[in-house]
Amino acid sequence: MFLTGRLVIVAALGVVPLVLLDALGIPPWFVLIGWLALCAALVGVDVLLAAPVGALRITREVPSRGRQLEPVTATVIVQNLGTRRLRGRIRDGWQPTADAAEHGRARLDLPAGERRRLPIALLPRRRGELSSEFVAVRSTGPLGVAGRQGRHRVRGAIRILPPFTSRRHLPSRLARLRELDGNTSVQVRGQGTEFDSLREYVRGDDVRSIDWRATARAGTTMLRTWRPERDRHVVILIDTGRTSAARVGDGTRLDAAYESALLLAALAQRAGDHVHLLLFDRAVRGRVSGVEGTALLPALSDAMAPVHARLVDTDWGSAFAAIRTVTTRPSLVVVLTAQDAVESARSFLGAFPNVSRATTVLVGSATDVSIDALARARDSREDVYLAAAAERTLADAARVADAIRRAGAEPLAADPDDLPPRTADRYLELKAAGRL
Repeated sequence: MFLTGRLVIVAALGVVPLVLLDALGIPPWFVLIGWLALCAALVGVDVLLAAPVGALRITREVPSRGRQLEPVTATVIVQNLGTRRLRGRIRDGWQPTADAAEHGRARLDLPAGERRRLPIALLPRRRGELSSEFVAVRSTGPLGVAGRQGRHRVRGAIRILPPFTSRRHLPSRLARLRELDGNTSVQVRGQGTEFDSLREYVRGDDVRSIDWRATARAGTTMLRTWRPERDRHVVILIDTGRTSAARVGDGTRLDAAYESALLLAALAQRAGDHVHLLLFDRAVRGRVSGVEGTALLPALSDAMAPVHARLVDTDWGSAFAAIRTVTTRPSLVVVLTAQDAVESARSFLGAFPNVSRATTVLVGSATDVSIDALARARDSREDVYLAAAAERTLADAARVADAIRRAGAEPLAADPDDLPPRTADRYLELKAAGRL
């Protein structure tokens, strides 16, 4: 049972007869008891006349996947198996991060024997699995002062994937990839590239690419064209330890790493390379390997969705050992982590000899853009102290980056918005240089 605000109004109207009858000498307590008894009778009649909520059959139609910060519609199907018309409200019990506080409630007017489809608009604010364990129904009586209330345990769940906002950078990078791949007039030449085709020599071409045998057969000077090698291996290792939980910009470092990994994977897949993903802190939290074609991005998003940063130190020795279980061929290893403090980078740098088989190691880190602004501020005493701390942070980050270079890797630091395109650009540069 539940009570509505209309009952409060009815009870408040009892003040009028209480004042009038008190003027006639009737005891006020007698009037008060009588009025409360009338309100209770109205409540009882309304509850009895309200349609029973147990006579409803409730089912769901819920999409299996959705993306963070993108609208998702879940449908609740209500069928009235009773003999009375049900008027009231329905609430779908999604967890708060589904952002269904306003849209999770709907009015319901359901005659006996009929069925209604009620769309519930969601705007997920967090990755992972969103679930609703129940649907609550309120059936209001004809007087509108009370009614019946009950729950139907009908579970629904949606897996919310990373938003992949960096896909806006994909078209421009694919255009550059097509240029490298020989689909436009731009050709590349260099060690580590694959033979593509023969064409006639034009003035300005590299004479080292002339094919003399083809020239003798054709009777005109023929030139070899080249394209970047395919079927290479790209291993993306994402650190899910405590340093990835730090906030940078509007999200965390782990969110920026996911965006970079998805953009790089989409580009590498179109380039014909094999992409492997490892999510690691002290154990493998997610792994994708051996998936090709259009199934790659959905598989990566599925693996990333339930994994959040854990407040533990990453075991880098085991992390780099896990890379060797993915592939033993020379590869591009992209490590997405946060290495900007000397103390936390010691174990990371100590594990680097374990990846000597890799062709290139790229270490990407998302940085906080506010640190540069703090380092330049000098307006007050507090600003000076903050600037000193910011300068120390920047100096530590530079020391770690220099140590990463000496260890044989390439550091890449950028703010969360710039890290994905810069990682993709570096991949294209390696392709153009014949190093991948």
